[in-house]
Amino acid sequence: MVPLHELLARIRWDPEFGKGEFALGYLDRVLGRIVVVPLRDVVVDPHDHFAFELLDDEGIVHHVPFHRVRQVLHDGAVIWERPDSAR
Repeated sequence: MVPLHELLARIRWDPEFGKGEFALGYLDRVLGRIVVVPLRDVVVDPHDHFAFELLDDEGIVHHVPFHRVRQVLHDGAVIWERPDSAR
């Protein structure tokens, strides 16, 4: 399996592969379920290799660790899934 950081780099830097709509599915510990957000709404600091930021509908910034990402979707289809999320 390709590591998540490599997949995200390929989406960002490979123009052919990066076409379409991408989304991340992450485990929201408060809700107790996977929440899917468009990748375009995710802010990744190139100096922070542990988490990304996400602004919710109420204007609150969430700091989400990459280890909570369970899925990557491309045009609605799962193209990457963390092995421990297959339950």
